[in-house]
Amino acid sequence: MTFDLLLRRARVLDGTGRPEQPLDIGITGDTITYAGPPLTPPEDPDADRLARHTLDLDGLVLTPGFIDIHTHSDVSLLHDPAGESKILQGVTTEVVGNCGFSAFPSHPAHRATLTDHVARLGDRPTTITWGDLTGYAAALRADPPALNVAALVGHSALRIAAMTDPYATTARAPQVRTMRRLLHDALDQGAFGMSTGLTHTPSSLADSAEIEALAEVCARHDALYATHARAGAGREFAAVDEAVACARATGVRTQYSHLALNEPANWGRAPEMLGRFEAAVAAGTDIAFDVYPYDASSSALVQYLPAWVQAGGSDALREHSTDPAWRRRALADIRTGWFGGIPWLWDRVVISAAGGETAVVGRSVAEIADVRGAPPEVVVLDLCAEFGSAAQAVLHYRTEADMSAFLAHPLSMVGSDGNALPLAPAGDTPHPRGFGTFPRVLGGYVRDTGRLTLADAVHKMTGAPARRLGLRGRGEIRAGYVADLVAFDSRTVADRATFADPRQAPVGIRWVLVAGRTVVADGRLADRRPGRFLRHD
Repeated sequence: MTFDLLLRRARVLDGTGRPEQPLDIGITGDTITYAGPPLTPPEDPDADRLARHTLDLDGLVLTPGFIDIHTHSDVSLLHDPAGESKILQGVTTEVVGNCGFSAFPSHPAHRATLTDHVARLGDRPTTITWGDLTGYAAALRADPPALNVAALVGHSALRIAAMTDPYATTARAPQVRTMRRLLHDALDQGAFGMSTGLTHTPSSLADSAEIEALAEVCARHDALYATHARAGAGREFAAVDEAVACARATGVRTQYSHLALNEPANWGRAPEMLGRFEAAVAAGTDIAFDVYPYDASSSALVQYLPAWVQAGGSDALREHSTDPAWRRRALADIRTGWFGGIPWLWDRVVISAAGGETAVVGRSVAEIADVRGAPPEVVVLDLCAEFGSAAQAVLHYRTEADMSAFLAHPLSMVGSDGNALPLAPAGDTPHPRGFGTFPRVLGGYVRDTGRLTLADAVHKMTGAPARRLGLRGRGEIRAGYVADLVAFDSRTVADRATFADPRQAPVGIRWVLVAGRTVVADGRLADRRPGRFLRHD
């Protein structure tokens, strides 16, 4: 028995939630070909004869590579295929296409609209030249990423491709049929499911009938439906009810994206929210959720404007903002709150990017308003008009107690909601979730507070998301599975990214393998790009 690589003296957590075991792991090519008891005593000087290369992990924890079930790296990996901020956390698979965003399908006549919409993800402008998932996959493979990519198709992208005016409130029957056909094609080409972004236009403009018509296509394909729910003012609990109703009506496997309580009136009501999920599952509904371990969210600032203000995209907003009557109406609506009335806490809304304008980055809207001598709502509208989707914000509208309760729940999985980004300074302060989510869970919620066991935390990052996606051959350490692996020091693993200084690598993540090839060696990024575009089968 000869392996290409033999990993020895590891504490193996296989991704199933079972306790750790002392195992040797043999890898041949891209595949785990042995996962069993040590093949030789630890002190055996001739162990190297078993493999071309041997790596002594000396008591490090070895797990499957982390699967980030909720990301927005749709175009960031086209710009920076190294995926540095994720690889250094131990992430080996990024699931893109969340919150209704995806870079496909695209209609030639509507590509400018899709390009503007995708820009809300906060990345550099991207020229979309492809039409479908196959074309998007080819664009990724042209400069292969360091980690794997699995894709959902975004509902907003479907609307933009199928409708002359995707910002129309109701899609007509022929347009819904076109969306169903485009979704069917994407699923046939290997998409793992569909996502909605029901606080993001144009996805948010759909009624439940439109969503169920699309979810039913996912159910037929045994594909996932991931929903960024319709959580407007007074609707956070109703949003869960809508997702459950869709799952029951269609039988679709449903993933509730980045569960949180953002409305101040609901802070502290995590047990009640979790009770809704528990009741749905007890009644036979296939629903679970993902969560990231921070008490703040982040998105394009324009998302928080009234839907009618967003209609037409960035160019329309810029043009309309100079019209006095339009502007008065917009400012009056903004004053009433975001998402239909959630109160503005201006000192909790922090600008994280503004198209290279560093003077406002890292400052709250309250601080900017003081400097400019303008009302906060004027600051928000002007930033959106000037910078469009490049104006990004972090909203500190959550509590640690709620987020901790969600993370510890058996139905939860870990998803960062962040992009794969370089560590190099870029004149912005993106949410630290893109740099620290997974080490933060392992250090803060396992070692430091004991809210999770190590085996449970690893399961939420590996085996659970793999099964949820229908991702075969990954997410566990077992013979025949792909050798996507991460080894970390459980005593030191921790995030270092902060809201003020996010572009920092974690500590304690020592080795990362993608398809049997080392992409992080002793904590340092290797110049290798073995990532693959994964397809649902």
